[in-house]
Amino acid sequence: MDQGDVVPIAELWEERRYLLDVAHWMLGDPGAAEAVVDEAYRRWYGLSGAARRQVAVPRSWLAKTVGGICLGRRALPGRDTADHAAGHGRPSEAEEAGRAVLTALESLSTAERAAFVFRAFGLAPGTVAGIVGRPEPELAELAARARQLVQSQRARSTAPHQHDTVVRAVHRACLTEDGELLTSLLCPDVTAFFDGGGKIRALTGPLHGSRPVADNLLTLLARRPHTTLSTHSVNGRTGLVARYGHQVTAVISLDVAHDRVALFWVMLNPDKLRPWNRPPTDGATRPDASP
Repeated sequence: MDQGDVVPIAELWEERRYLLDVAHWMLGDPGAAEAVVDEAYRRWYGLSGAARRQVAVPRSWLAKTVGGICLGRRALPGRDTADHAAGHGRPSEAEEAGRAVLTALESLSTAERAAFVFRAFGLAPGTVAGIVGRPEPELAELAARARQLVQSQRARSTAPHQHDTVVRAVHRACLTEDGELLTSLLCPDVTAFFDGGGKIRALTGPLHGSRPVADNLLTLLARRPHTTLSTHSVNGRTGLVARYGHQVTAVISLDVAHDRVALFWVMLNPDKLRPWNRPPTDGATRPDASP
Protein backbone atom coordinates (compact mmCIF):
# COMPACT_ATOMS: atom_id res chain seq x y z
CA MET A 1 0.00 0.00 0.00
CA ASP A 2 1.43 3.37 -0.94
CA GLN A 3 0.75 6.68 0.77
CA GLY A 4 -2.02 7.51 -1.71
CA ASP A 5 -4.06 4.51 -0.51
CA VAL A 6 -4.30 5.68 3.10
CA VAL A 7 -7.79 6.94 4.01
CA PRO A 8 -8.96 8.23 7.44
CA ILE A 9 -10.86 5.66 9.47
CA ALA A 10 -13.95 7.89 9.70
CA GLU A 11 -14.08 8.18 5.93
CA LEU A 12 -13.68 4.42 5.51
CA TRP A 13 -16.58 3.65 7.85
CA GLU A 14 -18.80 6.38 6.42
CA GLU A 15 -18.17 4.96 2.95
CA ARG A 16 -19.05 1.43 4.04
CA ARG A 17 -22.20 2.55 5.83
CA TYR A 18 -23.25 4.51 2.75
CA LEU A 19 -22.83 1.42 0.57
CA LEU A 20 -24.69 -0.77 3.07
CA ASP A 21 -27.56 1.70 3.08
CA VAL A 22 -27.75 1.70 -0.72
CA ALA A 23 -27.83 -2.10 -0.81
CA HIS A 24 -30.30 -2.38 2.07
CA TRP A 25 -32.80 0.01 0.48
CA MET A 26 -32.45 -1.81 -2.84
CA LEU A 27 -32.85 -5.32 -1.43
CA GLY A 28 -34.65 -4.80 1.88
CA ASP A 29 -32.43 -7.36 3.61
CA PRO A 30 -29.49 -6.36 5.87
CA GLY A 31 -27.76 -9.73 5.41
CA ALA A 32 -27.98 -9.52 1.62
CA ALA A 33 -26.73 -5.93 1.79
CA GLU A 34 -23.61 -7.07 3.68
CA ALA A 35 -22.92 -9.72 1.05
CA VAL A 36 -23.33 -7.22 -1.79
CA VAL A 37 -20.97 -4.69 -0.22
CA ASP A 38 -18.39 -7.38 0.48
CA GLU A 39 -18.58 -8.42 -3.18
CA ALA A 40 -18.15 -4.82 -4.30
CA TYR A 41 -14.98 -4.48 -2.24
CA ARG A 42 -13.71 -7.81 -3.63
CA ARG A 43 -14.16 -6.41 -7.12
CA TRP A 44 -12.37 -3.21 -6.10
CA TYR A 45 -9.34 -5.11 -4.87
CA GLY A 46 -9.57 -7.35 -7.92
CA LEU A 47 -8.55 -4.34 -9.99
CA SER A 48 -4.88 -3.78 -10.62
CA GLY A 49 -3.19 -1.01 -8.66
CA ALA A 50 -2.94 1.05 -11.83
CA ALA A 51 -6.66 0.60 -12.54
CA ARG A 52 -7.60 1.65 -9.00
CA ARG A 53 -5.48 4.77 -9.28
CA GLN A 54 -7.39 5.75 -12.41
CA VAL A 55 -10.68 5.84 -10.46
CA ALA A 56 -11.16 9.49 -9.53
CA VAL A 57 -13.83 8.88 -6.85
CA PRO A 58 -13.63 5.34 -5.38
CA ARG A 59 -16.86 5.79 -3.45
CA SER A 60 -18.77 6.50 -6.67
CA TRP A 61 -17.18 3.46 -8.34
CA LEU A 62 -18.17 1.30 -5.38
CA ALA A 63 -21.72 2.70 -5.30
CA LYS A 64 -22.13 1.99 -9.01
CA THR A 65 -20.82 -1.54 -8.46
CA VAL A 66 -23.18 -2.10 -5.52
CA GLY A 67 -26.06 -0.86 -7.65
CA GLY A 68 -25.24 -3.26 -10.45
CA ILE A 69 -24.96 -6.24 -8.10
CA CYS A 70 -28.29 -5.34 -6.45
CA LEU A 71 -30.05 -5.14 -9.81
CA GLY A 72 -28.59 -8.53 -10.72
CA ARG A 73 -29.89 -10.04 -7.49
CA ARG A 74 -33.35 -8.56 -7.94
CA ALA A 75 -33.50 -10.08 -11.43
CA LEU A 76 -32.92 -13.62 -10.12
CA PRO A 77 -36.00 -15.86 -10.46
CA GLY A 78 -37.60 -16.79 -7.18
CA ARG A 79 -35.66 -14.12 -5.28
CA ASP A 80 -36.73 -14.18 -1.67
CA THR A 81 -38.39 -11.02 -0.48
CA ALA A 82 -37.10 -9.45 2.69
CA ASP A 83 -38.71 -10.38 5.96
CA HIS A 84 -39.11 -6.90 7.32
CA ALA A 85 -40.48 -8.20 10.60
CA ALA A 86 -37.39 -10.26 11.32
CA GLY A 87 -35.13 -9.36 14.18
CA HIS A 88 -34.80 -9.80 17.88
CA GLY A 89 -36.85 -7.88 20.38
CA ARG A 90 -39.30 -5.10 19.74
CA PRO A 91 -38.33 -2.85 16.82
CA SER A 92 -37.65 0.81 17.52
CA GLU A 93 -39.98 3.54 16.25
CA ALA A 94 -37.53 4.53 13.54
CA GLU A 95 -37.10 0.90 12.48
CA GLU A 96 -40.87 0.55 12.17
CA ALA A 97 -41.06 3.68 10.00
CA GLY A 98 -38.15 2.47 7.91
CA ARG A 99 -39.86 -0.87 7.40
CA ALA A 100 -42.98 0.95 6.23
CA VAL A 101 -40.90 2.62 3.52
CA LEU A 102 -39.27 -0.69 2.56
CA THR A 103 -42.70 -2.28 2.31
CA ALA A 104 -43.81 0.53 0.01
CA LEU A 105 -40.68 0.05 -2.10
CA GLU A 106 -41.59 -3.62 -2.59
CA SER A 107 -44.64 -2.48 -4.56
CA LEU A 108 -42.43 -0.75 -7.15
CA SER A 109 -40.92 -2.25 -10.25
CA THR A 110 -37.19 -2.88 -10.09
CA ALA A 111 -36.51 0.10 -12.36
CA GLU A 112 -38.70 2.40 -10.25
CA ARG A 113 -37.07 1.21 -7.04
CA ALA A 114 -33.59 1.67 -8.48
CA ALA A 115 -34.39 5.16 -9.76
CA PHE A 116 -35.84 6.14 -6.38
CA VAL A 117 -33.06 4.66 -4.24
CA PHE A 118 -30.06 5.69 -6.35
CA ARG A 119 -31.30 9.25 -6.75
CA ALA A 120 -32.13 9.47 -3.02
CA PHE A 121 -28.53 8.48 -2.32
CA GLY A 122 -27.16 11.28 -4.45
CA LEU A 123 -25.89 9.32 -7.46
CA ALA A 124 -25.64 11.52 -10.54
CA PRO A 125 -28.36 11.01 -13.19
CA GLY A 126 -25.79 9.80 -15.72
CA THR A 127 -24.46 7.24 -13.26
CA VAL A 128 -27.97 6.00 -12.45
CA ALA A 129 -28.76 5.74 -16.16
CA GLY A 130 -25.64 3.64 -16.62
CA ILE A 131 -26.58 1.30 -13.76
CA VAL A 132 -30.21 0.83 -14.73
CA GLY A 133 -29.73 0.92 -18.48
CA ARG A 134 -32.44 3.52 -19.09
CA PRO A 135 -32.15 7.06 -20.55
CA GLU A 136 -32.06 9.93 -18.07
CA PRO A 137 -35.50 11.43 -18.96
CA GLU A 138 -37.16 8.05 -18.45
CA LEU A 139 -35.37 7.59 -15.12
CA ALA A 140 -36.54 11.02 -13.96
CA GLU A 141 -40.13 9.97 -14.66
CA LEU A 142 -39.62 6.64 -12.90
CA ALA A 143 -38.13 8.33 -9.85
CA ALA A 144 -40.97 10.86 -9.67
CA ARG A 145 -43.61 8.12 -9.94
CA ALA A 146 -41.80 6.05 -7.32
CA ARG A 147 -41.65 8.97 -4.90
CA GLN A 148 -45.39 9.52 -5.26
CA LEU A 149 -46.14 5.83 -4.67
CA VAL A 150 -43.87 5.62 -1.64
CA GLN A 151 -45.34 8.79 -0.16
CA SER A 152 -48.92 7.57 -0.70
CA GLN A 153 -48.30 4.07 0.69
CA ARG A 154 -46.23 4.89 3.77
CA ALA A 155 -48.01 3.88 6.94
CA ARG A 156 -49.68 6.79 8.72
CA SER A 157 -50.28 5.33 12.17
CA THR A 158 -49.96 8.64 14.01
CA ALA A 159 -53.15 10.66 14.47
CA PRO A 160 -53.11 13.99 12.56
CA HIS A 161 -53.35 16.12 15.72
CA GLN A 162 -50.43 14.24 17.31
CA HIS A 163 -48.38 14.61 14.12
CA ASP A 164 -49.12 18.35 14.02
CA THR A 165 -48.12 18.80 17.66
CA VAL A 166 -44.73 17.14 17.10
CA VAL A 167 -44.00 19.02 13.87
CA ARG A 168 -44.88 22.37 15.43
CA ALA A 169 -42.55 21.57 18.33
CA VAL A 170 -39.78 20.77 15.81
CA HIS A 171 -40.55 24.10 14.11
CA ARG A 172 -40.14 25.97 17.41
CA ALA A 173 -36.88 24.17 18.19
CA CYS A 174 -35.48 25.09 14.78
CA LEU A 175 -36.56 28.73 15.09
CA THR A 176 -34.94 29.06 18.51
CA GLU A 177 -31.95 26.93 17.41
CA ASP A 178 -32.44 24.79 20.51
CA GLY A 179 -30.40 21.66 19.81
CA GLU A 180 -31.34 19.91 23.05
CA LEU A 181 -35.05 20.39 22.45
CA LEU A 182 -34.82 19.29 18.83
CA THR A 183 -32.83 16.19 19.77
CA SER A 184 -35.46 15.25 22.37
CA LEU A 185 -38.16 15.37 19.67
CA LEU A 186 -36.38 12.80 17.50
CA CYS A 187 -36.18 9.02 17.81
CA PRO A 188 -32.66 7.96 18.87
CA ASP A 189 -32.16 6.23 15.53
CA VAL A 190 -34.01 8.79 13.39
CA THR A 191 -33.06 8.86 9.69
CA ALA A 192 -32.94 11.91 7.41
CA PHE A 193 -32.78 11.91 3.61
CA PHE A 194 -31.53 14.98 1.73
CA ASP A 195 -32.47 15.26 -1.95
CA GLY A 196 -30.26 17.80 -3.69
CA GLY A 197 -30.53 16.13 -7.07
CA GLY A 198 -26.85 16.77 -7.71
CA LYS A 199 -27.72 20.42 -8.34
CA ILE A 200 -26.91 21.85 -4.93
CA ARG A 201 -24.34 20.87 -2.31
CA ALA A 202 -26.24 18.57 0.03
CA LEU A 203 -25.61 15.44 2.03
CA THR A 204 -25.73 12.29 -0.07
CA GLY A 205 -27.39 9.25 1.40
CA PRO A 206 -29.23 9.03 4.71
CA LEU A 207 -28.09 10.51 8.02
CA HIS A 208 -28.74 8.48 11.17
CA GLY A 209 -29.08 9.35 14.85
CA SER A 210 -30.87 12.08 16.79
CA ARG A 211 -27.82 14.25 17.49
CA PRO A 212 -26.31 14.20 13.96
CA VAL A 213 -29.74 14.79 12.39
CA ALA A 214 -30.56 17.62 14.80
CA ASP A 215 -27.17 19.28 14.29
CA ASN A 216 -27.43 19.08 10.50
CA LEU A 217 -31.00 20.38 10.42
CA LEU A 218 -30.08 23.33 12.63
CA THR A 219 -27.11 24.09 10.37
CA LEU A 220 -29.26 23.80 7.25
CA LEU A 221 -32.08 25.92 8.67
CA ALA A 222 -29.94 28.38 10.62
CA ARG A 223 -31.52 31.80 11.04
CA ARG A 224 -29.89 34.25 8.68
CA PRO A 225 -31.04 37.52 7.15
CA HIS A 226 -33.87 36.84 4.67
CA THR A 227 -34.18 33.16 5.78
CA THR A 228 -37.53 32.01 7.18
CA LEU A 229 -39.07 28.70 8.24
CA SER A 230 -42.81 27.99 8.38
CA THR A 231 -45.19 25.07 8.75
CA HIS A 232 -47.12 24.01 5.64
CA SER A 233 -49.07 21.06 4.29
CA VAL A 234 -46.62 18.61 2.70
CA ASN A 235 -48.05 15.38 1.25
CA GLY A 236 -51.27 15.90 3.17
CA ARG A 237 -49.61 16.33 6.56
CA THR A 238 -47.99 19.25 8.33
CA GLY A 239 -44.40 19.76 7.22
CA LEU A 240 -41.83 22.54 7.06
CA VAL A 241 -40.98 25.00 4.31
CA ALA A 242 -37.82 27.11 4.30
CA ARG A 243 -37.49 30.27 2.23
CA TYR A 244 -34.70 32.63 1.31
CA GLY A 245 -36.45 35.89 0.61
CA HIS A 246 -39.53 34.87 -1.36
CA GLN A 247 -37.88 31.75 -2.81
CA VAL A 248 -38.75 28.31 -1.41
CA THR A 249 -35.41 26.62 -0.81
CA ALA A 250 -36.37 23.47 1.13
CA VAL A 251 -39.51 21.42 1.70
CA ILE A 252 -39.42 18.94 4.57
CA SER A 253 -41.86 16.12 5.28
CA LEU A 254 -41.69 14.21 8.54
CA ASP A 255 -42.83 10.75 9.62
CA VAL A 256 -43.87 10.76 13.27
CA ALA A 257 -43.95 7.57 15.33
CA HIS A 258 -45.93 8.14 18.53
CA ASP A 259 -44.50 11.39 19.90
CA ARG A 260 -41.17 11.65 18.08
CA VAL A 261 -39.89 12.04 14.53
CA ALA A 262 -38.65 8.81 12.93
CA LEU A 263 -37.93 10.03 9.39
CA PHE A 264 -37.17 13.34 7.66
CA TRP A 265 -37.40 13.81 3.89
CA VAL A 266 -35.64 17.07 2.94
CA MET A 267 -36.17 18.26 -0.62
CA LEU A 268 -33.51 20.72 -1.79
CA ASN A 269 -33.45 19.94 -5.52
CA PRO A 270 -34.20 23.25 -7.32
CA ASP A 271 -35.99 21.41 -10.13
CA LYS A 272 -38.45 19.78 -7.74
CA LEU A 273 -39.00 23.06 -5.91
CA ARG A 274 -40.17 24.88 -9.06
CA PRO A 275 -43.87 24.17 -8.45
CA TRP A 276 -43.48 25.79 -5.03
CA ASN A 277 -41.95 28.90 -6.59
CA ARG A 278 -44.48 29.50 -9.36
CA PRO A 279 -46.80 32.45 -8.71
CA PRO A 280 -50.14 30.97 -7.62
CA THR A 281 -53.04 31.53 -9.98
CA ASP A 282 -56.33 32.92 -8.70
CA GLY A 283 -57.73 30.67 -6.01
CA ALA A 284 -54.80 28.25 -6.28
CA THR A 285 -52.75 27.03 -3.35
CA ARG A 286 -49.20 25.85 -3.12
CA PRO A 287 -48.71 22.21 -4.13
CA ASP A 288 -47.91 19.39 -1.80
CA ALA A 289 -44.40 18.00 -2.27
CA SER A 290 -42.88 14.59 -2.92
CA PRO A 291 -39.29 14.58 -1.59
